[in-house]
Amino acid sequence: MGFFDKIKQGLKKTKDSMSQGLNEVFSNFRKVDEELLDELLEVLIMADVGLETSEKIIEDLRKKAKLEKIENADELRKALCDSIADKMDSEDGNALKTETKPSVILVVGVNGVGKTTTIGKLASRFKNEGKEVLICAADTFRAAAIEQLEIWADRCGCDMVKHKEGSDPAAVVFDALQAAKARGKDIVICDTAGRLHNKTHLMDELAKITRIIDRELPDADKEVLLVLDATTGQNAVIQARDFKQIMGVTGVVLTKLDGTAKGGVTVSVREITGVPVKFIGVGEQIDDLQPFDARAFAKELIGE
Repeated sequence: MGFFDKIKQGLKKTKDSMSQGLNEVFSNFRKVDEELLDELLEVLIMADVGLETSEKIIEDLRKKAKLEKIENADELRKALCDSIADKMDSEDGNALKTETKPSVILVVGVNGVGKTTTIGKLASRFKNEGKEVLICAADTFRAAAIEQLEIWADRCGCDMVKHKEGSDPAAVVFDALQAAKARGKDIVICDTAGRLHNKTHLMDELAKITRIIDRELPDADKEVLLVLDATTGQNAVIQARDFKQIMGVTGVVLTKLDGTAKGGVTVSVREITGVPVKFIGVGEQIDDLQPFDARAFAKELIGE
């Protein structure tokens, strides 16, 4: 299955939830007036785009209607698609920056969002690209997390550094970085324990890990990927905002998009936090973690 087919399949629930409202608005198109814009605003909010972001999109359409003289439903649909794509696009691009050897990817997020699975799928993707990957099991609070990572490491053929349950996570990261340098690894992917964003001492621990990475690999490319569960809707936006303030998040992975009608939260996360979405999870298979393409996502969402 190709990329666009996966996007189509992964966004089906969200698109289905939006299509009835959008089709009603477009089929009754007469002109772009406040009544029509209010109807579009309601459709966007119902798709969990969020009030703040939805209002910005509607303001874009209001301006475009005047400047470009939108006169039919097809032009309005294209303008809506363009506005959503622009809200999600990043000036620096949505790709991971992993040019140095080694590069480090620190994966963070609360419990249950799919961090371990995301790490496994990322490792598999890099391995298929010919990269040498080392997985760091820095979630030492949960024995199951270490065991799950071992399964993924074996499946991908990747080395893994671990300590016993209850060890200092920062010490695991230190050892992993030393091993990566000694073994000539291209990428180190570090798991972390599921953090509740309001637990200050746990966030302090993540900051300690970050300091070790900066000290041991000061010139390395470093990504801090925040994994969010799309099924939680606007709660994901709150998590993203809080993690960004404390951790300097560089990218977001939105998982479980195929299982929710709240896919509009993807737009909201990017617009409100300024953090680019770098991957989306659209299924359970190993290749269902897809690099994010803002334009393809918007087109499928709106049905342009």
